[in-house]
Amino acid sequence: MADIELYSYQEEVVERALTGENIIIWLPTGGGKTRAAVYVAKKHLETKANAKVVVLVNKVHLVDQHYKKEFGPHLGDRNRISPVSGESNEKDFFGLVMQNSDVVICTAQILYNALTDTEESKHAELSDITLLIIDECHHTHKESVYNKIMRVYVEKKLKRERPLPQILGLTASPGTGGSKTLDKAVEHVLQICANLDSAIVSAKTYEPELKQKVPRPVKRFDIVEKRPKDPFGDHLKWMMKLIQEYMNLPPDVKLRECGTQEYEADVVILERRGVGEDNRLLAQCALHLRQYNDALLINDTLRMMDAYRTLEQFYITKNATAIDGTDYFLLGLFEENQVELMNLASNSDFENPNMAQLESTLLRQFGPDVQSRGILFSKTRKSTHCLKEWVSSNSALKAAGIRAAILTGAGNGITYMTQNEQADTIRRFREGSLNLLISTSVAEEGLDISECNLVVRYGLLTNEIAQQQASGRARARDSQYSVVAQAGGREVRRELINEHLEDLTGKAIAHIQRLSSRDFSVKITELQTRAVISSKIEEKKKTEKKSRYLASNIKLLCRNCFKVVATGSDIKLIDNTHYINVNPEFKNHYKFGEQVDIGKSFEDWEPGRIISCNNGNCNKNWGYEVKYKKVAILPNMAIKNFAMDTPDGRVTAKKWKDVSFTVEEFSFEEYCKELLSDMLD
Repeated sequence: MADIELYSYQEEVVERALTGENIIIWLPTGGGKTRAAVYVAKKHLETKANAKVVVLVNKVHLVDQHYKKEFGPHLGDRNRISPVSGESNEKDFFGLVMQNSDVVICTAQILYNALTDTEESKHAELSDITLLIIDECHHTHKESVYNKIMRVYVEKKLKRERPLPQILGLTASPGTGGSKTLDKAVEHVLQICANLDSAIVSAKTYEPELKQKVPRPVKRFDIVEKRPKDPFGDHLKWMMKLIQEYMNLPPDVKLRECGTQEYEADVVILERRGVGEDNRLLAQCALHLRQYNDALLINDTLRMMDAYRTLEQFYITKNATAIDGTDYFLLGLFEENQVELMNLASNSDFENPNMAQLESTLLRQFGPDVQSRGILFSKTRKSTHCLKEWVSSNSALKAAGIRAAILTGAGNGITYMTQNEQADTIRRFREGSLNLLISTSVAEEGLDISECNLVVRYGLLTNEIAQQQASGRARARDSQYSVVAQAGGREVRRELINEHLEDLTGKAIAHIQRLSSRDFSVKITELQTRAVISSKIEEKKKTEKKSRYLASNIKLLCRNCFKVVATGSDIKLIDNTHYINVNPEFKNHYKFGEQVDIGKSFEDWEPGRIISCNNGNCNKNWGYEVKYKKVAILPNMAIKNFAMDTPDGRVTAKKWKDVSFTVEEFSFEEYCKELLSDMLD
């Protein structure tokens, strides 16, 4: 077993954990929190009878990273270590994995599923664990999966049920929860402590050593003056004005400034209102205004052509879906202005000056004879793809030796990455075949790249936690942290606010650390009791909401054409994941598209073809087929693509958990009996 050597400041922060106390280690990114946790785990395994350590992470790629770089090398010689993620088959018999392992490294969702699963091979109990390590533990709040796990712990604690695992939390920033006063910031950090049933510790005696070992990057604002003229953006705004005039807005509707997040929020509400009032004109115009607003937001951050292509792609998709006069007006307006928009977007005289500044920022650190490694953070998956295309086609950046790749969250769809793609990109970046990651927030936490010497935040409005995490990616000596933003813009203001909140977090933690152990314990128990009661009340409200209407009294309509296609009682739930329609008549309402490729396999199901509305020219995407247990092929419906007629009016929902009727579990046995009966008939 490899020896673990700690710096003095790391020895200081683990001291209380080695006595069995629950603690949160607060160290900056790059301060070696994980190494400190490995040390605690090693001592725990050596001294605790029947020890079992579980390490929870909140991102899939961290399972592999912690296993290969930290826990495996230092603990693997004498202990059975099992990494388990959504990609691994072990998740399907997690209970057995727990029984046969000394250390388990897994995503939090897998442990939570095991705590709530009744099947013996999948089930686990908190009492099976003797040390629970929670990485990036500032996420233990509200309805996060970390907090769901810890709520199980806290309820057992308050009932005096034993045994319970020792808790070791790791964080670079608990944040202030958006609070701007010390009292509220203290309240927020105390709540995190209560959720984790832990005291928060940091380097005090050896803080100078910490600052020496983990230098902060040099921060600079790369300020861009606003472009003097924006004819492309002006033309988009003129078209939006025509749409607003055509839709004859209700007198009580006041839309805020277009080209802003506030305007987007307004038109999202307007689309829902249109659906609810059976006003397709209002709903469709609001939907199109959102696309124009997206184009304006892209125009502010990326190239004009990126904004144009986004809008063009939307209308290519919409071209085959004209149902009534509203559609013909909206499609006609774009087609009449398409050539003008493309010409304006092609005029380099009015290109976004942010792009030129971003180029300068990158060239300051990269060069043909310079060994640099950087991360460029951007807001959306769409923007990362646009930036990658720009970097790849930019001759100056190519000459500087920049080799870029995208890193976004795992999921389904063209702009998502599979978990294997994520892991491969991170490996290539670490090995040096890539030297620039263009990333969404997925790379803010946990990525272990000690040589990274440039972090650029581009077009981002985030909280102080995200800012600190991103800044901490730049760990090399003399590294740079750059904010590319417009002069006097919201990004600069937000960055300055975050600096204040970072300072406030430190003051809040210092205040809490000065509390006597008795006062701290009283406050923590009080907050825990309150949280459990609130949770029970919320659960009761959710249960009441779920049973507000009978499923048979709900009609489901296509959200685009408003045709009734199903009832609530047609919908069943498979494995707490898929909401499928079991009514054989439903197949008359949809047609098939291309095969869905998720990029990974599952134990009991596989995706089939896309399904969409076949009412005239509607073509609204509804979801996709699911092949369950290699027998049942059923349509899996995304509720966001439907409206619901209830006894109290028409409503919409983003997710199935928000609907106001109970969806029953799917019975595979009954389905097979009916299938067999139909075959015999």
